[in-house]
Formats: sequence, structure tokens, C-alpha cells
Amino acid sequence: MWKRLSLALFAVVLTGQCSSDNLSATERPNIILVMADDQGWGDMAYNGHPVIKTPNFDAAAATGLRFDRFYAAAPVCSPTRASVMTGRHPNRMGVFKWGYPMRPQETTIAEALKTVGYTTAHFGKWHLGSVRNDSPAHPGHNGFDEWFSAPNFYDNNAIMSRKGKAVQTKGESSMIAVDAALEWMTEKTKADDPFLAVVWFGSPHSPHVAAEDDRKLYEDHSKALQNFYGEVTGMDRAFGKLRDSLTDLGIRENTILWYCSDNGGLPKVGSTGGFRGNKGQVYEGGLLVPAILEWPSHIKKPRTTQMRCNTCDIYPTLLEIAGVTVENQAPLDGISLVSLIDGKSNDASRTMGFWDYAAKGISTPSASWMADLLKAQQAGGDLAADQSSQVAAELPNPAYSTSEFPGHAAWSNGDWKLHRIEGKNEKVTWELYNLAADPKETKDVLVTESELVASMRAELEKWLISVVKSLNGEDYVAK
Repeated sequence: MWKRLSLALFAVVLTGQCSSDNLSATERPNIILVMADDQGWGDMAYNGHPVIKTPNFDAAAATGLRFDRFYAAAPVCSPTRASVMTGRHPNRMGVFKWGYPMRPQETTIAEALKTVGYTTAHFGKWHLGSVRNDSPAHPGHNGFDEWFSAPNFYDNNAIMSRKGKAVQTKGESSMIAVDAALEWMTEKTKADDPFLAVVWFGSPHSPHVAAEDDRKLYEDHSKALQNFYGEVTGMDRAFGKLRDSLTDLGIRENTILWYCSDNGGLPKVGSTGGFRGNKGQVYEGGLLVPAILEWPSHIKKPRTTQMRCNTCDIYPTLLEIAGVTVENQAPLDGISLVSLIDGKSNDASRTMGFWDYAAKGISTPSASWMADLLKAQQAGGDLAADQSSQVAAELPNPAYSTSEFPGHAAWSNGDWKLHRIEGKNEKVTWELYNLAADPKETKDVLVTESELVASMRAELEKWLISVVKSLNGEDYVAK
């Protein structure tokens, strides 16, 4: 398999701050990354939703570090998940839309943390490649020692893949993932090695079918809303069980629990909190997501930050905390948030690039695929991975152009956000918004800020060229 890295380790003494130079195995924190599927910024009681009940998320937001301007790297699911795994914009590895596999050449957070003694596991939605045995893109080929995963979103009583073997489960979908994670974590806490657990829910992705007790909480609303709200509450219950179990296991103090969603709110049933756009769009409503980080030994008092952060930041932040250096690290789009976590800085001037490439998604019907796999394996056989996963490592031929950037891109610099929209006829239109004065992007001030537009346009185009070079494979070195 192609890999770019060899990892240099360094160790240190933890002194009440995240960053240090020499951590022993017992001092390194456990890490749990939890992600929702299609929960918008406004789909939280603590963010002002008038109906949805999220007592466990609310408690975490009132205890840890609450991010009020946290962005998904992309406005749809698979790309954002790739950004969490790598710290890189998903277009760099060809994960343009839902269903695209992540290239095995990429270095993942799981692979990096394993070099300093972490044991790793993935539970729930994967959606970065097939979860069948012969897939070069399943979690096991991306650094996860254990995996209990679905190829896409999954519903109640889902069939999951346990390291390639189809397993019929019973129960509410979010709780399925949490229960599997807790069983694994309970075993791992008996050893001194720290762990990374990635727990990715399949809710509240449509079709919405809440557990009956969760649905009943919202009987005054339409059936569609009952089930959507109920799925969010089901996630909240599962998150609460996971969170409370950290205390029961005696590991809460030195465990990082980081929660976010994969894209902005759904139209019709979801809430963006009033921000423009929704899932699938590069406006704020399609990108802003709820996010919370708890780490009691380091975040001793609740804090809220308005700093604009990104799912790409998770990878570099965790590598710095764990004391991992990736040699020949490919270009990152995220930054370490260690100073923010330590309460030392709140960098309001950082830049971020977004690019929703003009491509169609790839259908990945999890329920039917997993049912077929279960049937085949029960009969003594197996099934091959889908074609897109089988060729996940292939680089584009011919290479992508570094002068055309189809789709909707944007460049955020502090409170300014410049949009670049390239249509099918290669015509490019531009929009500029001052997010401090106009957070809902209603007043285009492009014509009054010509100097700013020129500088931001140059920054965006430089970044887009960098992304395309990565897409074409320039970052990879054969090991």
C-alpha cells in the first residue's frame, strides 16, 4: 500500500496544558470523536431550538468548550468525514461528494496515533469506502484495529460490518454504535495504552424513523417532525450514555470527547439557526454545525468560542496533543487548536477554504448492501467491494486542470467570506460578505471592497491550485 509517512515520536511531561514534548502512554488522553449525520447548527436546544430536547448535549455544552462558529469542511457527509480523518480538504483526495472512497495513500488520524501506542476503533457510519473484506478503503486499511461499521447511514436494527463480517443488530441506531463502542472501551481501559474511538451516528439522516419512545415526545407535531426530532433525541440519549460511562469507567478526566456534525441543516425539517442555505450549499447554513469538546483535566471551566474552526482542525489538534510528528506531511488545511483549548489564544484572523466540486454523488445504499452481504455470508460466501472502492488508490488520468475550478468555492478570512461560483459554461461569479455585520450573508458588498476582493481572490485561487495538485497525486511518495 502507498503511504507517505514515517512518524517521528517525541515524549514529554504534561503540565496542565495540551501541548508538551514528552508524554508517557498513561499520560496521553483517550480520544473519542463523535459525529452526527445531517444535524444542523440549529438542531440543538442549547442553540435555541424551541422544540428539540437535547439535555445531554446541553450539559456537555455547559461544561466544556462550546464552538459557536464550527464549520464542516464540506456541505455533505463523506467529504467532511475525510477531512476529520486527514486534516485536509476532501477534494485533495478526490472525495468530492457522498459515496466517494478515501484514497489509501492518505495518512489518517488512526494511523498517526497508532505510532505512539494508541489502540483504535471505528463504530457506525463510515462512508469513506466499502466495508467488505476485499475493500482497500475499509476502516481496517485506514488504521483501525477494530471496526463495527456501515457503508453509509444506518437505521434502527441495522446490519453492521464487524471487520468484514455482517452482523444483524437490534436497537435504536445511535445506541447500537455507542453500545459497541462501550463494550470495546471497557476492555481497553484494562490496559495502560490510550485509545481512539471514532463513533459516527447514522442520524438524523433521512428517512427518519425514530425509536417509539423518542418519537412520542413530539406527538404535537407532524409525523415527519416527530421522527426527525426523535432521531436527534435518540442521538442525545446515546451520547449521554457514552458520556456518563466515562465516569463509570474511571477515565473521564483525561478523555477528550469531541462532538460535531458532518454538514449543515436539512431543508424542511432541520434548522440552520437562521443562517443562509442548508445541506449541500457553501453558504453558512450548509457548513456551520454544532460542536463541543470536553476534556475535564484541561478544560476546567466552561467556555464558549466564536473563533471560526473547522473539521480539518481535528487532525492537527490531536497530533499535537499526542505528540506526533508526521514526516513528509502532505499539505494540511486545518490548524492546531491547542492554544484555544488551553485558553491562550482565540485567532479570529485564520483563513479557511471551501470547495463544493461540481460532481454527482455515488449511491451507497447501506441497508440493501448489508442485507446482501449477510445473506451471502450465511450461505458460506462473500461479496466483492463496489467498483469505486476497488479503484480508490488510482490517481486521475488525465490530470485535473489547475485553471478551472467547477462548482462553488469560498475563501474565509476572519470575518470576510468571498464566494467563487463557476457554472457549467465556465462563467465565474463572485460574492463577498462581512460575516461580523451580516452573518446570514444577505448583503453582497463585492463592489465596495475592491482591494479586499483582489487580495482574497488571489488567496483563494492559490489555494484552489494547491488542492488540485494534491488531487492529481503530487503529495504522495511511494514508500
